[in-house]
Amino acid sequence: MKDDQKGTIHPLTLLADEAYSVFSSLGFEITNAPELETEWYNFDALNVPKDHPARDMQDTFYIKNKPEHVLRTHATNTTARVLERIAKEGLKEFASISIGKVFRNEATDATHEMQFFQIDGCMLGENISLASMKAVLIEFYKKVLGENAEIEFRPSFFPFTEPSVEVHAKFNLPTGQAGGKWLEMMGGGMIHPNVLRNAGLDPEKIQGFAFGGGLDRIAMIKWSIPDVRLFYQGDLRLNQF
Repeated sequence: MKDDQKGTIHPLTLLADEAYSVFSSLGFEITNAPELETEWYNFDALNVPKDHPARDMQDTFYIKNKPEHVLRTHATNTTARVLERIAKEGLKEFASISIGKVFRNEATDATHEMQFFQIDGCMLGENISLASMKAVLIEFYKKVLGENAEIEFRPSFFPFTEPSVEVHAKFNLPTGQAGGKWLEMMGGGMIHPNVLRNAGLDPEKIQGFAFGGGLDRIAMIKWSIPDVRLFYQGDLRLNQF
């Protein structure tokens, strides 16, 4: 077998290891949650209304013969479970990070897949603010994408955070190809009081931020990969990283 045909560690595995290393250095504990999840942790605990479009069958994979269970649509179910742990153990401050596969019943294109990896994190304490989240995420992106990475925070809306922001990064394709567009990387914000209450926490005594976004898109920018679907096709060109 030729050297260029030998397998190597997958780029997403490499990036996940790097992300865990960066967040661990910032005091985050690695956590995880099930891919097969209840509607409570995937939706209800996170303040997602019963009539929210994300809960429709055309967006979410529901499990036949297993009522009220779904393939998780985001890794934020990890945060829902972490908040319960904080309440049960009476922790005054805590930070967690999780990376895992999520599933969406949607059409695929160059920046969307029906399954992909998502990075999810939260930090709670008495004096945590949106500025805290901004500082953490800028540090993360600078470490992973380089000091010259262009990052923007834009106002947005999510049921589980208030206020909420989207994190965008500049995506430049390899030399000679058209590129230079902004790509949405993450969503996040201050954890909504209802989410804290659902976990048994008092929003008057503790607050924090949460964020989540696609690991695959970070890899696209890091290595100038033009199509997210390439990560799941066994393309040997990805062996170079």
